[in-house]
Amino acid sequence: MKRLEVENLTKRYRRDGEPAVDGASFSLADGKLLALVGESGSGKTTLLRMLAGLETPDTGEIRLDGRVISSPGSVLAPERRGIGLVFQNHALFPHLTVEGNITFGLRHLRRGERAEVVPTVLDLVGLGGYRKRYPHELSGGERQRIALARALAPNPRLLLLDEPFSSLDARLRQSVRDDTRAILRERNATAVFVTHDTGDALSIADGIVVLRKGRVQQVGAPPEVYHAPANSYVASFFGTCNFLPLRGIAHPSGARIACHIGPPRATDPATAGIWVRPEDLELVAPDKTPDGGLQGEVTKVRFHGAYLDVKLLCRLPGHGEFTVTVWHHAPFMVNPGERWGISPRPRRK
Repeated sequence: MKRLEVENLTKRYRRDGEPAVDGASFSLADGKLLALVGESGSGKTTLLRMLAGLETPDTGEIRLDGRVISSPGSVLAPERRGIGLVFQNHALFPHLTVEGNITFGLRHLRRGERAEVVPTVLDLVGLGGYRKRYPHELSGGERQRIALARALAPNPRLLLLDEPFSSLDARLRQSVRDDTRAILRERNATAVFVTHDTGDALSIADGIVVLRKGRVQQVGAPPEVYHAPANSYVASFFGTCNFLPLRGIAHPSGARIACHIGPPRATDPATAGIWVRPEDLELVAPDKTPDGGLQGEVTKVRFHGAYLDVKLLCRLPGHGEFTVTVWHHAPFMVNPGERWGISPRPRRK
């Protein structure tokens, strides 16, 4: 069942200006988590504000459980949408206790009903003994979980999270991210979160919407977006990616294996070639490189613990010079100035 449907949504802040969101369309099933990702200025915050009812679209519709909640002629008030919000800075009231912050959004319930909700959501986020604490007495991760508890307390139909992990340090970020995902799954919550961090999107989202200059570049599950990007922008946005002016690379086994990301779509502005991740390539001895295989000279090697980041300068007739990055895991060392063959790394099924 589709909980959220966005169809041909466009928003301009100036009549003669470029659209902040331009013809965006996607949907979200009940109980799933969707990430809106993109660079600054990609339109993800504007899109989130339209979902919340804080902005009016110029064209298109937003439907929640089949009901139109936003269109150019009608915008349902934010407080009537049944949507919860978790802000980037948590937005907890400093003068209220944890219990007070959570019950603030439950004023429509009787006092006794509110008293039942608070311990339930605090236990859900693992902070059952924190009812009487104030925000300044909590760590960053604890404030994030309290903000999540407050948003979940009214049992919203849809939860919106605006850069929920950006204020956390790297060590804490991963644990809070995993905790948040577990909490949402336990509650079977349907949620949309905005992030510029591709690691957040790939690790916890069920689906990803990639935005660039207001336009949707691709909608898909994390493995699809990462391994089968719709265009060169998506390929490079989700980490290091090589563009090779080839249709495939020969493997030492004699097979000719197309690289895992595959050829670009017909709409891609790049010329003939393939996109491939560094982890999907491996180095082979030059004398084991099959006919038609790719070779290059090592120009730089960087140690990353689990692998070596190896850059090779390659030359092909008619294509000039180009650099290929390989993440090398094999036990032998690689040094600048050496020549190596480049082969696709077959995947285990």
